[in-house]
This record gives sequence, structure tokens and C-alpha cells, in this order.
Amino acid sequence: MLGTAKGRAIAIQVLVVAIAAAALYVVGTATAANLKAKGIPLGWDFLFRPAGFQIAETILPYSPRDPNWWAAIVGIANSLFVSVLVVVFASFLGLAIGIARLSPNPLVRGTARCWVEIARNTPVIVLLIFTYSIWWKLLPQSTEAWHLAPGTHLSLRGLVLPAIRWEGAAWLWWMALAWIVVVAAASRIAAWRQAATGVRPPFVLASVAGGLLMLGAAALSASDGIVVEFAEYRRGNFFGGWQITPELTTILVGLTFYTAGFIGEIVRGGILAIPRGQWDAARALSLRRGQIYRLVVVPQALRAIVPPLNSQYINVVKNSTLAIAVGYQDFMTVMGTVINRTSHAIEGIVMILGVFLVLNLALSSLMNWYNRRIAIVER
Repeated sequence: MLGTAKGRAIAIQVLVVAIAAAALYVVGTATAANLKAKGIPLGWDFLFRPAGFQIAETILPYSPRDPNWWAAIVGIANSLFVSVLVVVFASFLGLAIGIARLSPNPLVRGTARCWVEIARNTPVIVLLIFTYSIWWKLLPQSTEAWHLAPGTHLSLRGLVLPAIRWEGAAWLWWMALAWIVVVAAASRIAAWRQAATGVRPPFVLASVAGGLLMLGAAALSASDGIVVEFAEYRRGNFFGGWQITPELTTILVGLTFYTAGFIGEIVRGGILAIPRGQWDAARALSLRRGQIYRLVVVPQALRAIVPPLNSQYINVVKNSTLAIAVGYQDFMTVMGTVINRTSHAIEGIVMILGVFLVLNLALSSLMNWYNRRIAIVER
């Protein structure tokens, strides 16, 4: 077997893996011995101790009495929350910027180019600090908060909105999830039928309409559980309601502005990759400019857009760690606090590396799957 090219390649790969494993073992054992000699603790038992610190803004429920592993989960949820919102906002803005860069209107084209040049040539940390400083220059103290609407206040504490809470109706969320599954299944079945018969049945429209009627009726029947909570101002702060802090707003606005500039150039390059004949054929069919983009250009440009877009989405996840510069407590900030309180730096760094590796590999796998779905298959 070793006489063949495939056998030699396998043997070389096994040898490289064995050498890497041996090097990791030597480094790991030497590090553990040195830490033990210096009295520095090593182990994972710190994850089950009470965290003992507060996380100011969380997506998941949290208290300082919770263990460190749950604090890490809460930090991951905060990072994912920011990353998902930035990806969604930056994708739509980037698409608009990429199309605007090719606009025949010089004002629209110049504005889009200005956005791209500022985003691509400014360090993201500078954008975040600049955005954060704007809040302190423009917004008043909480005692003089702007009352934009009943129950809505804007100040240095952030934007406070009335919160709508649905008590005792958790089953509605399960109904909504089931409805999403039904719509996805209907779309798949309709696609199969269209491939077999050439006609797409209205399964999706029927499932959407039926689900909306069902959810509407269920919501009306559970309307007694709906509670509107208004924020109250006491002891120099707002309590209750839904609060959007300047820190969260800064990281969302800064990363969205930065990422949208790069995505805009990716979209522009993908559109320019479409042959001119596709545009001429679409105009010959009397399609409007918006229809040409929506029906002809963008679907074909996705094949050139998705691969570099994958790198930008991964950069969003990594750039979310810069939230520490504006005080938003994401996973990186939470783990830094855990490391400082427990002195388990090596384990904490391993957790940070492992979490971001898993997140980015999962995101990359999802984008690669979508890229294969839209790729042209030669038969």
C-alpha cells in the first residue's frame, strides 16, 4: 500500500498528526508540572463555583449566584445576539450599498462610495469609540431624559421602551415553531411537485394563511395574559420596561457600518461578474430595473458573492469581542472576569479558543452548504 501515491499520502498525514499530538502532550505535561510547582491551580472545577459577579445586560436569565459555566453560556448568548443582528443588518445594508455603487445617479453612487471608503479604511475599534462618544455628546442625563412617547425615554442610560410580556401562554411559542416547520415542509413538497410536473402548487401560501389565522385566533384567546410594563424612574435610574443600552447600540451600529462597507464591495463585484447579455435579455423582456436585479442579476451573482461573504460573517463573530472597548459584556468580557476571579487563565483561554472555533466552523459549514445549494451542477 505504501508503494502507491495514496498510501504514501496517508502515511505522511498519519505521521504529521502523530508528531503534532506528541508535541501537544509534551507541552501540556510540562505546563502542568510548572504550574503545579508554582502553586497555580489547574482544572475545571472552577466552572461549578458561583460566579459572584453581575452581568449588566443579558439575553438569558442570570444572577451572581449562578455557576461560572452558566455565566459563560450567558456571555456566548450575548455574543451570538450581537453577531446575528449585525449579520442581518449588514447584509441588507451591504446589498443596498453594492447596488447603489452601480447607480447611474452620481449622488447615490458617491454616497455609497463614501460609506465604503470610510468603512474599509478606518479601524473598527475607532468606529466603535467614535460612535460611543456621540451618545455622551448628544444625549442628556437620566434626570432630563427625552420623553419621546408615553413610556419611552431616551438618555445616557439608553432607550427605554414599554415591554409587552405574555404570561401563561408559552404554548403559543410552540405553535409558532410548529407552524414554521409546516411552512418549510410545504415549501419542500411544492418544490418537488414543481420539479416533477412543472407546476408549483400553492402549498406554501395555504400553509402561511392557515398558520396566521390559527395564531391570530390563539393569540386572541390568550389575550388575558398580555401585560404591558412601563418603566419607572427611581433612585437615578429606570426600572422595568425594555431597555436598550448605549453599549449595545454602539456595538450594533459600529459593526454594522463597518461590515456593510465590505459586503457592499462584495455585492458590487458579484453584480459586475454577470455577463452583459443577461442585462440585455432582461431589458428585452421589458423588465424594470428593480425586477432585473431581483429576478435575474442577484440570484446569479450569489454564486460569486457567497464565498467571500462567508469570511465577512466569520469576521463579525470575531469582531464582536471588541465589545469590551465600549463596556458591553459579551463572551470575551465574561471570560476575562472569570479568569481574573479564579486564576484559571489557561482553562479560560482554552474555552475562548474552543468556543470561537466551534462557532466559526459551524457558520462556515452553513455557508458552504448554502453555496453548494446554489452552485451550478454540471450533468
